[in-house]
Amino acid sequence: MPAPLLLDERRAPALVVGGTAWHVVAADVDPDWVAAQVAHDPIAAPLGARFLTALAERVGAEPGVLDAVLVAPPAPVRPGVPLVPAEVGDHPRVQRALRHRTDVRTWSTPDGSALLVLGRGVAGRWEAGVEVDPAARGRGLGTALAAAAPALLPEPAPLWAQVAPANVASLRAFLAAGWRPVGAEVLFGS
Repeated sequence: MPAPLLLDERRAPALVVGGTAWHVVAADVDPDWVAAQVAHDPIAAPLGARFLTALAERVGAEPGVLDAVLVAPPAPVRPGVPLVPAEVGDHPRVQRALRHRTDVRTWSTPDGSALLVLGRGVAGRWEAGVEVDPAARGRGLGTALAAAAPALLPEPAPLWAQVAPANVASLRAFLAAGWRPVGAEVLFGS
């Protein structure tokens, strides 16, 4: 039997996650209600707009972006880009991480042109986010940050990232760094 998916309802009252021919709806809703809502297409419907809207009404929270979920390759011996611990509490990427994650840690390039954020998200998993200043884009910093992230975890563990498929630059950076797509998810905001 799989372990239960634990959500911190203060941070995320619902989550829908799925992959090839499977999905999980993690929310305080009746499973029969879910089955009735997705009966017309039980494989694709849980990540479709119609179901996400119905679930949003049911749990009283807006669905976030439908993100691709990626998992990192094993950690390199050391990061390939110089990084320094960063105190960037007012940065939008950090503020978002603080809303959805615990144990948030941040690093930046010495010139501050790129930011890497790690924290514990859904079910306590380690999650990474990167941001590159617009003036520094096109130089491979996003890929370098995505490649460096696994080496910065405080203990050996899988590392996950959620990337909006429309954010093509970010998706390409993570894929170029060896991250593998494993599914998709929508996290609902509280």
